[in-house]
Amino acid sequence: MTVKVPTIDAAGVAMPAIGLGTWDLRGAECVKVVGEAIGLGYRHIDTAAMYANEREVGEGIRASDVHRGDLFVTTKVWPDNLAPKDLLRSAGESLERLGLAYVDLFLIHWPSRTVPLVQSIDALCEVKRRGWARAIGVANFTVAMVEEAVARAVEPLACNQIEYHPYLSQTRVLEACRRHGMAVTAYCPIARGAVSDDPVIQEIAARHGRTPSQVALRWLIQQPGVAAIPKTARRERLIENLGAVEFSLTEAEMARIAGLARPDGRLIEEDNAPVWDAAE
Repeated sequence: MTVKVPTIDAAGVAMPAIGLGTWDLRGAECVKVVGEAIGLGYRHIDTAAMYANEREVGEGIRASDVHRGDLFVTTKVWPDNLAPKDLLRSAGESLERLGLAYVDLFLIHWPSRTVPLVQSIDALCEVKRRGWARAIGVANFTVAMVEEAVARAVEPLACNQIEYHPYLSQTRVLEACRRHGMAVTAYCPIARGAVSDDPVIQEIAARHGRTPSQVALRWLIQQPGVAAIPKTARRERLIENLGAVEFSLTEAEMARIAGLARPDGRLIEEDNAPVWDAAE
């Protein structure tokens, strides 16, 4: 029996709260893991042009017996391709590699330092108008960037995908997204495994008979409008991560985990990274 994953609203599109991140999955392993995940109950699969695995993700999807309409597939355009013509070309190439007529969510992967955001947002909206994506959004955007993008967009922006885990407060950008009805997808949600060694999370996990990773994921998806996309290649971890939907944390436990955030909690930095909102 597969696990039923709850959904959150992303501009009118139902996004499963737990998804599979596929960064660094390649070749036959990627095909196998995507197929296994869908078989276990995952319906949200996240990839990107930069991951160089869209073709394999598509093969994994087609190898499953789940109807395309029951899946939520996300891909992203790299900042090198944010000029309008390049963005549209990249979107079309992603669909071709995936072997899909559309994706459920198409994101700007990182902001560009050279292409004006207004141009990228116009092209992003065109992707939705062409029917290539059911919903569109951004990733790694600061509060100011969210505000600028929303002000320019003529189509609703559904999501901001950001690094988010117990050691990184994202209160400001979460509030900005909620003001505009945008969901948040948390990548790196278990802080590259660091939550497993955290005494606070270990204590809460023991109280619930759960693992620290399940507690960290539960902490994320129990917040309104937040989904999480942990990455793994191991079947037992796929099963473990889905277990985050099977229990709840108390308000006191949620607050204790939120209190673990620290100024140096960010783990992911890219050359394209913006100047981040100040840590609280």
